[in-house]
Amino acid sequence: MSTFRLKSRRREDQGSKWGRILIAILATIGVIDTGSITLKRFGFLGSLTCPGGNQGCDQVLNSPWGSIPFGESLIPLSSIGLLSYLIVLLFAIIPFLSGLFKKKNNLYRPTWWGLFIISTCMFIFSGLLMILMVYKIQAFCFFCVLSALISTLILVITILNGGWENPRGLIFRGFIISIIVILSGLIWSSSVDPSKQELTTAEIGIAPPIKSISSSSSISLAKHLTANKIVLFNAWWCPHCHDQKELFGKEAVNELMLIECASDGKNNQADLCKEKGITGFPSWEINGQLESGVKSLKELAEISGYKGSTDF
Repeated sequence: MSTFRLKSRRREDQGSKWGRILIAILATIGVIDTGSITLKRFGFLGSLTCPGGNQGCDQVLNSPWGSIPFGESLIPLSSIGLLSYLIVLLFAIIPFLSGLFKKKNNLYRPTWWGLFIISTCMFIFSGLLMILMVYKIQAFCFFCVLSALISTLILVITILNGGWENPRGLIFRGFIISIIVILSGLIWSSSVDPSKQELTTAEIGIAPPIKSISSSSSISLAKHLTANKIVLFNAWWCPHCHDQKELFGKEAVNELMLIECASDGKNNQADLCKEKGITGFPSWEINGQLESGVKSLKELAEISGYKGSTDF
């Protein structure tokens, strides 16, 4: 009898293998979802078709809440989501890689805990992002909703299939993790909220200065874009607009055709932006077509037919 109970407990400790397989499948979908957005953000992919309209996706992903500050740079949230899904995928399949580990049974319990901690963080943070999307950004992003749904399913499957012996301990740890993520998320969302940023009167309506130094190639490209009437629509408070201009450098930015779209921005042309249907920043008008999001200089050179040096 005692031997039977011992074996049953060991099987329960390992959790459900099918649960791990489902999690791995969902994580793979999450990797494709967030990976596509991240590759587009860094200019490795062209335009993505977003169910429900590309404008909504661009508006959400290019909003102040579309990235997290890291030093003087910004990390797209999609890249953090991509990393999270890759870790989930790794934790889900590690016990199946018996050839790499001598004692794979010892990995079941730690990886289930890893799946629970990460999926709880993803679920809570995704919920916060959904609230921001509805009440702050006021736009719909299919990829963001899909990621939130995937993280929810992963957490549910983890809870139901992890073979947990102490549900109270699981609930307590989940509560602590949730509080930490909620507080961290609220601090972050408030810090990037344009309406709550502490700005002096002299700074209101004026974009922060560009610190990077332009290369001769970036200056040449900027002059080429202006000569071809290619316009950059931006908002003074937009962090992604600042990223775009930093790619050119402060000398080259002076050569660009910049349109300020924020109604409280200095020398703004908000009415023109509305007529053009600008909903996300930055937005490029190239040959009469609008292209949203940060573009690499090489991508802009290719799109605009630039033939000069591309040593950016």
